[in-house]
Amino acid sequence: MTVQKQFKVKVCLVGEKAVGKTSLIRRYVLNMFDDRYITTIGTKVSKKELSLYHPERDIQVRMDMTIWDIMGEKGFRELLKDAYFYGANGILAVADLTRRKTLDELDDWVDGVMRVCGRVPTMIAVNKADLVNQAQFDEKQVDQFAKAFDSQYVYTSAKTGQNVEEGFRLLGEAILGDILKAKAGALSP
Repeated sequence: MTVQKQFKVKVCLVGEKAVGKTSLIRRYVLNMFDDRYITTIGTKVSKKELSLYHPERDIQVRMDMTIWDIMGEKGFRELLKDAYFYGANGILAVADLTRRKTLDELDDWVDGVMRVCGRVPTMIAVNKADLVNQAQFDEKQVDQFAKAFDSQYVYTSAKTGQNVEEGFRLLGEAILGDILKAKAGALSP
């Protein structure tokens, strides 16, 4: 018999300014996109419920995902990192396919979260996949970065919706795996 569970999780989106963090959240939560660039001032919190099934344990999970969007300025990150990152269950690290520096800078962002909350599941979203003809890095470089953090990656487009739902779902599954592993460890002698 399938067991029903509910978990509340916190996900932090990180990355340089203008990579599309806010647009990805807007596409995921509201299924909307706006071409106008609006700078995130401080932080913005959104929520979305995700339904997941874990076949090995026959568990149906309702995951209430609280999604934190932070201003992409490094100085701001340093100022608020403890408050912003504390309690994070997962990271969606966002790079802009058309700007190589945004992939290079993800190391600092992911490390910043992990210094505060330990090693948590990380998903890399290479955003603006609809602009592939303007790409400044390739899949090999993304793959190397992903391996360094033992994470998966997806190419997304907040504009078209490509893989946005998939990226959040894969991150949710990784977080669920972490939660179930921790609970199993707590129940072991």
